[in-house]
Amino acid sequence: MSFLRTRQGGGILLILLAALCFAALDTTTKHVVTLVPVLMLLWFRYAFQAVMTFALQFPAQKQRLFATANPRFQALRGVLLLIASGCAFFGLQHLPVGEFTAMVMLSPLVATGMAAWLLKQPVAGRRWLLLATGMGGVLLVIRPGGQVFSWALLFPVALVTSYAWFQVLTSRLSSEENPYTTHFYTGLMGALITSPAALMQWSNAALLTHWPWFIVIGFLGNFAHMLLIRAYRRAPAQVLTPYLYTQIAFATVGGWLAFNHAPDGLTWLGIAIIAASGVGNALLSAREVPAPQRATAPSPAPASAHSRRH
Repeated sequence: MSFLRTRQGGGILLILLAALCFAALDTTTKHVVTLVPVLMLLWFRYAFQAVMTFALQFPAQKQRLFATANPRFQALRGVLLLIASGCAFFGLQHLPVGEFTAMVMLSPLVATGMAAWLLKQPVAGRRWLLLATGMGGVLLVIRPGGQVFSWALLFPVALVTSYAWFQVLTSRLSSEENPYTTHFYTGLMGALITSPAALMQWSNAALLTHWPWFIVIGFLGNFAHMLLIRAYRRAPAQVLTPYLYTQIAFATVGGWLAFNHAPDGLTWLGIAIIAASGVGNALLSAREVPAPQRATAPSPAPASAHSRRH
């Protein structure tokens, strides 16, 4: 227990709680999208984030909460994350939670390849090998004749692509931004963009009947991201990121408990390969950080340090 009282131990505990919350969010979303209009739920999720971030942070930060050096970056970042969230909400209507989560956790590896191409960042051969291995794991999950092979696989493909762009953009500029400011503008952009579509699908009956689920979705999404921010303030990303892959296990258990779905043998193998590739990528990142830098106090982590899309 003494380890958990250290900054690093506390960060690991917070990142595990965040992974659990994100898995719970995915599992809950898969259920709720069968009850209420998806675009209405998506609007509420982002509106809740903007309102709660303002309520919790404005008293302490005042005008600093709105200060941004990159308004276009904030807007584009919000759009990319909204696309990823929309793909998650629609994709979870058709795909099992565990398999869906495993596929989208490939995003950091895809972002590494995109950074090498777009930002001309050098990438070690071992990272390319990990990316190829992770892709092989995905092929096992989505193989023809498997449990998830269908047209709905377009959703995780689009999600991974948009979120990889999101990660590349964030890794380029996030050191200049207050993480709570970014969190606020992401919620605000998502709510503004989805408002017209949400009004077209609006159902007072759905809201009155299922309002507790709206609150749960909004709370889980916002709370999980807040846990991430606080975790990365306690410990560096190279220490914490491997623990995020526990989300795959949490999501698979959630899918089994809530929907009585368990992956078959080859799918389990594919999920394990994807997780191992992601953890290997995170460990390589840790080895590339100079030892003196690891010893310094952690700074607010960029959003690209974690693989999330809600």
